[in-house]
Amino acid sequence: MTVNGKPAYSRKELAAAFAARIRDAVRRPMRLMEVCGTHTVSIFRNGIRTLLPPEIALLSGPGCPVCVTAQQEIDAFIALARIEKVTVATFGDLMRVPGTLSTLRSEKADGRDIRMVYSALDALNIAAHNPDRRVVFIGVGFETTAPTIAASIVMAADRGINNFSVLAAHKLVPPVLAALMESGGVQIDGFLLPGHVSVIIGAQAYLPFVQQYGIPCVIAGFEAEDILNAILKLARQVANGGARLENAYKRVVSFEGNPRALALMHTVFEPVDAPWRGIGTIAASGLKIRKDFSRFDARKVFALDVPETGEPPGCACGDVLMGRKTPPQCALYKRICTPANPVGPCMVSSEGSCAAYYRYHGD
Repeated sequence: MTVNGKPAYSRKELAAAFAARIRDAVRRPMRLMEVCGTHTVSIFRNGIRTLLPPEIALLSGPGCPVCVTAQQEIDAFIALARIEKVTVATFGDLMRVPGTLSTLRSEKADGRDIRMVYSALDALNIAAHNPDRRVVFIGVGFETTAPTIAASIVMAADRGINNFSVLAAHKLVPPVLAALMESGGVQIDGFLLPGHVSVIIGAQAYLPFVQQYGIPCVIAGFEAEDILNAILKLARQVANGGARLENAYKRVVSFEGNPRALALMHTVFEPVDAPWRGIGTIAASGLKIRKDFSRFDARKVFALDVPETGEPPGCACGDVLMGRKTPPQCALYKRICTPANPVGPCMVSSEGSCAAYYRYHGD
């Protein structure tokens, strides 16, 4: 088959070609980590692990925003829902994440006003149409969602919607990469960097990390061919002793990112030390609402003070997020923890490693 006089290859042929090149490039065992939940799902769905030589081990890192949300933060969401005349608006994945004593889904069943929305703007509209209630949007996510949530706060200020607020629990990707390198306990030879986040922050955001730690990094798209191409680039870097940043998703990701989105994000938010499930507190790895917009900061509006709590007993979600364990190595996996009865968030979210293993893997 030809297109414009040139050979055209099927996706199966392209995948096979990339797999052959990867096998040729491998010189030693290597452990590569993806730090994007969408990559994790795509790797499983497309059977990419089965195409790779045994020398390459793929690790699923802290790339699922729901999964890395700390237990204390989940408890804060539930505490908000229990306040009189408060409406909590949230993305659907958070509904079933177990807190210490409850879930948002259980609270909704008990009569709390908890609504699933698709964006922060949906929550803002709920506030505009219900002036007698205080509406709180749960701000969970990486740099991908932070600009749209910042936009909702700016719009609330412009429109004088003062019964709207946000509980910001955002996480930033570059700081967690450094934390993974500093933590010990797992050898990482290269990183498959996220595509969606990189659209916002740009390739430039990773340069300090690559320069400091001297580790191969490749920004990847989400099709099977994108991921295999990125793995090939990482394998060649490792084989040649290289350590540089490569952008294998140039059709979408630029060097500078999205300046308008970044400006909006920085107008509303500023960096703050943030807790990550299974990792601990990482300096300047989260976002808090700036003083100029403090009237929209749910932490201040409601003076939240939720005690810190530990992981659910027996749950290895933290070790899975760090690449120290695979889901089948958790004692609860498939025995007690299932999608129908999740113990930890890694089994709840569609982007969680445990959920992906359960759905696509034979273990």
